[in-house]
Amino acid sequence: MTTRRQLLAALPLLALVRPAQATPAEMTAAIAAYTSNASIQRGRVQIDIAQLIDNGNAVPITVRVDSPMTEQAHVTDIAIFNEKNPLPDVVRFKLTPLAGKPEISTRIRLATSQTLTALARTSDGQWWQQTVDVIVALAACVEGEPI
Repeated sequence: MTTRRQLLAALPLLALVRPAQATPAEMTAAIAAYTSNASIQRGRVQIDIAQLIDNGNAVPITVRVDSPMTEQAHVTDIAIFNEKNPLPDVVRFKLTPLAGKPEISTRIRLATSQTLTALARTSDGQWWQQTVDVIVALAACVEGEPI
């Protein structure tokens, strides 16, 4: 049985427990693995997300890509990566010309203030990206918090 004194002695150690999180290097490696180390160009991708986020538990995000979405030229993949959540690979979407427009919307959890990267692959094999920095006031994805 744990005594009150033992619990109070352990509190400083509990305060040092930090949530597991990816690093910028892990995000870069995850993107390289996802794209098979392809050359990635900036542009054509737009990330719509608040720059200041009050609560990181359910953050709305929309990614749009400049593409005609015809059978000959369309977006085939859209993915979102982050640098400080427990896992850098947030979500991946597959698209066809039947999607109508190259746009996805979802909600994601954000562990803390960080950089997000959205990637899009077009039917001709080109990769496009956009990055955005966000500030998160109340973090999500926090594991190992002291009670």
